[in-house]
Amino acid sequence: MKKFYIATDHAGYALKAHIKEFVTSLGHEIVDLGPDSADRVDYPDFAKKCAHAVLEDKGSFGILVCGTGIGISIAANKVPGIRAALCHDHYTAKLTRQHNDANILCFGERVVGKGVMEDMIEVFANTEFEGGRHAGRVEKIEGCSFGSDLG
Repeated sequence: MKKFYIATDHAGYALKAHIKEFVTSLGHEIVDLGPDSADRVDYPDFAKKCAHAVLEDKGSFGILVCGTGIGISIAANKVPGIRAALCHDHYTAKLTRQHNDANILCFGERVVGKGVMEDMIEVFANTEFEGGRHAGRVEKIEGCSFGSDLG
C-alpha cells in the first residue's frame, strides 16, 4: 500500500472525487489537501501544500490536477526535493518513475480522459525507480541551482 496526497485547483476539482475513489480501489491511501469546492483558487497554493506533504511523509506520493497540469506542475517543482511530472499517458507516467524517480504525478482534467488518468495513476503507483545510470541524473537535479553560469 502506498500513500498519496492529492490537491487540485478549481479546474481540476471535478475529477478529484473519481481519483480518490480509484486510488482507494487499488488499495492505496489518499489524503485530500483541497480545495473543498469548485470555487476559483490559485493552483500554486495547492501545489505547495501537496509538495510539502510529500516531502514530510517519506515514501509518499502526490497527485496534482489543474486544467492542463502545466501550471500546477511548474509550481510544485519550485519546492526543493520535488520531482513533479506532467504526464499524458501510460508511457510518460511509467518512465518518469523509472528514470526520474518522480514523486508527484500531474495532469490536466481538460486534457486527459478518465481511462487514461486511471492507467497513469496505476502505472505510477506500481513502477519503481530503476536507479543505476538514472541515479546520478536525479542527484544532479536535486543539486541544481541554475543561474547565469549556463553560458
